[in-house]
Amino acid sequence: MNARASRLLRGIALLLAAPLALACNGAHDVEAREAAAMTGGDPARGPDLMRKYGCQSCHTIPGVVGANGLVGPPLAGIASRSYIGGVLPNAPENMLRWIQDPKKVDSLTAMPNVGVTPSDARNIAAYLYTLR
Repeated sequence: MNARASRLLRGIALLLAAPLALACNGAHDVEAREAAAMTGGDPARGPDLMRKYGCQSCHTIPGVVGANGLVGPPLAGIASRSYIGGVLPNAPENMLRWIQDPKKVDSLTAMPNVGVTPSDARNIAAYLYTLR
């Protein structure tokens, strides 16, 4: 295949892939807006805050650099789960309670209270609700 034909095929492949890429970004944007509305937080801030509070030490978390912990459950799909921490129905107000003070919800949990502020909890919860 000559160089011109190769460039032509690459161009066609890019044109065919563009609508799919836009659809994926659009779906992510919708999930982010929904998560923000549910929690009052900004999902874009969640990954950095989760690193700040050390969540990656215990959890595997998609989109959080270095989050390969094996102590707590992996957080992929947390937005679709029925329960939080095995004890709370999965609802935004319960997610906020759990993130801020898990020991107050379940004194036997291994998850520590790391001092997450109410504002930071909203941002972390917003991010977690994008993980479907």
